[in-house]
Amino acid sequence: MKKVNSVEEYIETHENFSDALTLLRNIIITTELVETLKWSAPVYTINGKNVLGLGAFKEHFGIWFFNGVFLKDEHHLLVNAQEGKTKALRQMRFTAIDDIDNALVLQYIKEAIDNQNAGKSLKSDRSKKETIIPSELQQLFDKHVDVSNAFQNITPYKQREYCDYIFSAKRETTKQSRLEKITPMILKGMGLHDKYKC
Repeated sequence: MKKVNSVEEYIETHENFSDALTLLRNIIITTELVETLKWSAPVYTINGKNVLGLGAFKEHFGIWFFNGVFLKDEHHLLVNAQEGKTKALRQMRFTAIDDIDNALVLQYIKEAIDNQNAGKSLKSDRSKKETIIPSELQQLFDKHVDVSNAFQNITPYKQREYCDYIFSAKRETTKQSRLEKITPMILKGMGLHDKYKC
């Protein structure tokens, strides 16, 4: 995509849809949203959080709702551009200026603003992965606060590696020998496999 320096320039570079993009922009700027330029395209924010953006392609143009998954979409105007991949983003696509219903577009925009103000956003899958600490490791933490504190300071990914390492041991003696092995590594802030990455 060609680098542009302003929203006006972005609109001008899409001559076939410039009137329609201007109309959508005029609807958007009647709200409290702040107009910015990100990824060489118009993006509208609240408190620095992306709410929606304008975009144009060869065959269509429209509004991108960053957390569009939360919109009610009673009029079935939104599409998921990449089913199975795109989780939160939804697009309101048009092919001509006559397709734009000003009042309806504004209704969707206001709902998106309300959702953002309410803090609705889709958390990434990574944050959903809960770290379950094996009882043997928890007992170690209870006895040695320094190990517990060091464990809290390493990344969630490294924490899960250690937990899986203990869980995967079948015998109690293996679990204990693994605990002895990982304790100094945790204290150094290392991950389970860090020594192999050198």
